[in-house]
Amino acid sequence: MLSKQWSEELPVAGIKKIHSMAGGDVNQAYRVETEEGPYFLLTQPHRSADFYQGEIAGLKAFEKAGITAPRVIGNGQIDGDAYLLITFLDQGSGSQSDLGRLVADMHQHYSPNGKFGFDEPSTGSDLTYDNAWCDTWRELFVDRRMDVLAAELLRKKLWGKKEEAQYQKVREVMNDRLTQHQSKPSLLHGDLWGGNHMFLKDGTPALFDPDALYGDREFDLGVSLVFNAFNDEFYQAYQEAYPLDSGYEERLKFYSLYLLMVHVNKFGSIYAAGANRTMNDILYNS
Repeated sequence: MLSKQWSEELPVAGIKKIHSMAGGDVNQAYRVETEEGPYFLLTQPHRSADFYQGEIAGLKAFEKAGITAPRVIGNGQIDGDAYLLITFLDQGSGSQSDLGRLVADMHQHYSPNGKFGFDEPSTGSDLTYDNAWCDTWRELFVDRRMDVLAAELLRKKLWGKKEEAQYQKVREVMNDRLTQHQSKPSLLHGDLWGGNHMFLKDGTPALFDPDALYGDREFDLGVSLVFNAFNDEFYQAYQEAYPLDSGYEERLKFYSLYLLMVHVNKFGSIYAAGANRTMNDILYNS
């Protein structure tokens, strides 16, 4: 339960009720009922307001690109906890084809400076990744994301020498393929699994909870494959709207591996077998 102070200090008028909702594994989430309608409130106990700067920057990038997503209402700290107040989107149902076209549209918005990265670091997981602007996708993805993640798995003893040796071989493949591939710095969702999209009452697809950056668009698609949350209609519509370059099937495995490694880091060995299979797939079936 939030204290009375929240109703008094949130930047909306006429609050009638605040009640808890499911909010994922990162935030505490609430529906804020007001005289003008509902809002969605995310909170982080004992954090400063800037905890949400990355998500805010992502949502504002979506808004600028015309991508259907929640809009930022307010951000700050109340009673020692960080908060982000956004518009409330009412759940409906819709077409995976429309969702595929929405993602393709998002990916056709490119970084303003022609570089890869973002103005804010990625802080949505247990690790923080440096998104400082750079000239190549290979550097941003391999050096500043995959290597950091692999080092953390070793530090936590979630990986041993065998997995480390396997990763180094995979790293050589990734470096080679990504050096050869002509990447463009597209606007990415950054965490495109099934829990971060929805359909509105009128069937319009929407994205939320971004971990945004400007990077190779195949990153989002490789992440989307891991939990089978998107069907063939999604990928067909995407391909028709914005066809992928040749060789994409191999490169998508790099990004599926990334998400599996993230889950090993977060949840432990239950995801280790999947990560190991994907590394073997990259090495021996490409």
